[in-house]
Amino acid sequence: MTHRSHRPRRATSASPPALSRDACRIAWTEAGNPLGQPVVVLHGGPGSGSRPAAVLHLFDLTRTRVVLVDQRGAGASTPRGGLRHNNTMRLISDLDALRAQLGIARWGVVGGSWGAALALAYAGRHPSRVTGVVLRGLFLTSTREVRGLFIGARALAPREWQRLTAAAGTTRADRLIGCCARRLQPGAGAARQRAVALAWSAYEDAILTGRPVRGARRNQRSVDRLIDKYRIQAHYLQRACWLGERRLLALAREAADAGVPLHAVHGTRDRVCPVDNVDRLGRAVPAAIVERVQAGHLASDAALAHGVARAVREMLTAAADAPPHAGSPAQSHA
Repeated sequence: MTHRSHRPRRATSASPPALSRDACRIAWTEAGNPLGQPVVVLHGGPGSGSRPAAVLHLFDLTRTRVVLVDQRGAGASTPRGGLRHNNTMRLISDLDALRAQLGIARWGVVGGSWGAALALAYAGRHPSRVTGVVLRGLFLTSTREVRGLFIGARALAPREWQRLTAAAGTTRADRLIGCCARRLQPGAGAARQRAVALAWSAYEDAILTGRPVRGARRNQRSVDRLIDKYRIQAHYLQRACWLGERRLLALAREAADAGVPLHAVHGTRDRVCPVDNVDRLGRAVPAAIVERVQAGHLASDAALAHGVARAVREMLTAAADAPPHAGSPAQSHA
């Protein structure tokens, strides 16, 4: 049997066309065995874009077909940083449209941070299309978490916090996201957009690492990508990602009640998403597997990567051993 290259391949005119919806072009990448068990990987942010090099090591690419999607306005999707028709329900609809376009009956869903929230929301809305869900560093889209990141954690990065509030034009933490959102709009002026994006990135990096981060020189393309990313992120965080904790956990229950296995792996040193998020998931969905590991937030952390890779293997093994799902067409794998 001949398999394609395991390298990521972006949709081009020579491969299946990109997904076009609502005047948006949804970019996607595939890697691994095209006849293998399908898995879709959901990036964080919101607005960060997919990073194949950071996640493909989690999969056995000889047996798995990995699909990575750039959500609306993020990564290679266009219009970059676009907010029109950009909300969680549209992202869920995009995912299922892409699944159908790729001829996939059911797929595993793997997501980290915001991508973990989107994974739960998708599985709750389309459980018959999901073989299992693996979550890394779960974000529950609550006001509690956003306040913790931008108020509770500011003592960890006081210099970066001051820079961010200065760029946003407010010292009031409760107005910070709204002020950032306004200054990241296309009409706000390039200098304001740049200042907010660079300050937000520096604050985020300092919280992630637990120490001040020396600012690297960035070219204009890199700065533009940060502006796009944080414009989308502010757009979502202002609105609790159109979910909120209660609704998201209800969707998780719906997925589990429909027989979708859920497995969450969370770092005990995660400074972005509180580790008790997995306990909240466990209380709401007793059938979910929740696991703490000695790690931080990023998928590059060895202990977290090991836990997620093991959870993915278990999900795919269980899916391969399970009988065909009622209502789904047969699907063969290598």
